[in-house]
Amino acid sequence: MSRYSGDMFEVLAFVYDNYWYGDTCPALPTLQRKLNQVGFADDEIVPALVWLEELKRASQNMLTSKWSADPWAQSTFLQPSASTMRVLSAAEQNHLGCDGWSYLLFLVSVGALPQARFELVMDRVMATPDAPMELDDLKLIVLMVYWSLGEEPAALVLDDLCDSHTGRIGH
Repeated sequence: MSRYSGDMFEVLAFVYDNYWYGDTCPALPTLQRKLNQVGFADDEIVPALVWLEELKRASQNMLTSKWSADPWAQSTFLQPSASTMRVLSAAEQNHLGCDGWSYLLFLVSVGALPQARFELVMDRVMATPDAPMELDDLKLIVLMVYWSLGEEPAALVLDDLCDSHTGRIGH
């Protein structure tokens, strides 16, 4: 059994919706009390808080290595050369599923997910329940990565990330 439940995403969505900027989010004990007060159970909250803490650590690592003068400090988030290609492991492929991988390719192609941010998304994807994951859950992970970096995606990308395509009629 995974250490994360599907309800973890509901908690993450609540955190994203109520704390627009990651730095406005209260400390974990306070956040846990607030989440309990609004009706989330501990078995939903604890995995989400662990996931958030790991996201915070990875985001801080990315931000500090970005500005570091030491090239070895950037080893976690190295920028590839133009001739390199990212290949997904079998576990990553299974976790994302075809829809998830297609969506990430779309975000990369429009410049919304540069390499370092992509790797941070993949790190957080692999820290979620068994797969394949739902596309809406992947979109939430991408939003949470932006959130943790104190950034906001471009308006059209944000609109797409927040849009559920269920029931949409193509023109």
